[in-house]
Amino acid sequence: MAGTDETHLDDLRDEYRDARQPAAPAPRVRRGRAPAPQAAPLAPREFARYCWRQLTSMRTALFLLMLLAVAAVPGSTFPQQNSDPAGVAQWMAEHPTAGPWVERLQGFHVYSSVWFSAIYLLLFISLIGCVVPRVGVHARALRSKPPRTPARLDRLPEHRAAALDAPPAEVLAAARSVLRGRVEVRPDGGGGSVAAERGHHRETGNLLFHLSLLGLLFAVASSSLFSYSGQRLVVEGGTMVGTTFDSFTSGVGADVGDVPPFTLELDSMDVAFEAQQTSQIGEPRRFAANVTITDAPGEQPREETIRVNHPAKVGGTQISLSGNGYAPVIVVRDGQGDVVQDGATPFLPQTGNYDSTGVVKVPDAVDAAGDPVQIGLSGVFLPSATVDAAGSPVSGFPDLANPVLVMQAFTGDLGLDDGAAQNVYELADEGLTQVLDEDGRPFAIQLRPGETVELPDGLGTVSFEGVQRYASFDVRSTPGQSAALVFSLLGTTGLVLSLFLPRRRLWVRVRPAPGGAGSAVEVAGLARGNDAGLAFEVDGALQRLRAALGGPGASPPPGRVGDDGHEHQRDDDRDEREARAGSRAEEGR
Repeated sequence: MAGTDETHLDDLRDEYRDARQPAAPAPRVRRGRAPAPQAAPLAPREFARYCWRQLTSMRTALFLLMLLAVAAVPGSTFPQQNSDPAGVAQWMAEHPTAGPWVERLQGFHVYSSVWFSAIYLLLFISLIGCVVPRVGVHARALRSKPPRTPARLDRLPEHRAAALDAPPAEVLAAARSVLRGRVEVRPDGGGGSVAAERGHHRETGNLLFHLSLLGLLFAVASSSLFSYSGQRLVVEGGTMVGTTFDSFTSGVGADVGDVPPFTLELDSMDVAFEAQQTSQIGEPRRFAANVTITDAPGEQPREETIRVNHPAKVGGTQISLSGNGYAPVIVVRDGQGDVVQDGATPFLPQTGNYDSTGVVKVPDAVDAAGDPVQIGLSGVFLPSATVDAAGSPVSGFPDLANPVLVMQAFTGDLGLDDGAAQNVYELADEGLTQVLDEDGRPFAIQLRPGETVELPDGLGTVSFEGVQRYASFDVRSTPGQSAALVFSLLGTTGLVLSLFLPRRRLWVRVRPAPGGAGSAVEVAGLARGNDAGLAFEVDGALQRLRAALGGPGASPPPGRVGDDGHEHQRDDDRDEREARAGSRAEEGR
């Protein structure tokens, strides 16, 4: 009981102490300033509208355009898989640590990467949100009437006054005929006014430029998605079809199945080099490929001549001549005398005089003892063989003047049975043994057309039968190319209109002359921005008005003095700002 009473007394004591403590002071409010209200959270619809307005603002569009330019930099820094797969493999081998990270970040696929596509798509949406609403506003502005006539025309930047002998009604009719642009006559008692506005197509040019930019982005995107390019080398007399290529690249929306099923046969090559002018000796003068093209199986073949910058076309696909060279006809017989290689072998030009390199791979030969052997031949072809200052064989002219084939022979595993892709124009050194002569030196093969050499160790013979030409063709389709050109021209036209077409408003007010005979006329003009030609526009309107009424055609010099000799006073900058503000308010209405 005692313990319970003490506890009760402690509670009463605590309540008394709390009651005696002063209350916490109220927050101080500065006199004359109400506390800032707390912003209510945005509803989902309001938040979405806020995000849309931010995305479609011109500031965001400019930022995304700059960001797109920055995002394209890695595309020129790192080799791209779709255009240079060999360069990507070499870069990965040279940078074993950074290579996997660049691959994860899609640095070798920049223009088809997720982040580049996201920037591109956001820019596209932003431009649509910026431009499309402006089209409707501009369409309504084109149908609207000219702004009302200001009460004080003498406050406008350019003002002229004149006294004419014609009555007000006749002056109004003449003003209606001489003013340019959208014109409206507004009678007022015994006089009236005429309002004219021109230069609306300045905004039309601005919109045309931005709409063309949208179209250009769309054309570039479609070209990147649906374009393809394939390369094929064809020897004279050979044929290519539209489904087989030496190399092929395409966008994500295209593949080799989109290439038309055409066939092309290279009938002959027409090539000429400069041989007269000493300063330009060896310069190319003519490259042309005479071909026979069949657009599709079962159709009638047609003959074409493909020249540089003059491609043949199959539907929307272009077939261009991208290169040419020589293909020596090499015949290899093994140790048993059997032909194991017979045909034209393309050699790739390395210099302007067509010093060309190439290889011949013979995987199924046997030696004189009947043992299987693989033979590789590697060397150069010189169309006009000569000797340089160091004594090395070189070509002195790109045409066939003294063709010579210089090669070396190798034996061993050519690697053709490994299943791995190989470059047909290179001979791998690993696993190969060079063929030596009787003195232990590398066996050299030097042949002219019609000559044959016997290989050591009973490996067989190599014959140089002749030379044929070949052509490299580029089969390409870029569906957005023509559209990109059209939109570029339209964008340039719109930019010229928006920069050089002036936006002007002119008013002519006509009142009866104070004496009762004739009319008192005021002509004033207002331009958007600085316009050096506004004064001449006002003077020209007054001159044309006089000429329409049969009066003298001379006009007073630009200035602030009217025909009556009195200076028209105005409140300089303040009155001009008020006039411009009133005009803008009228335009907004």
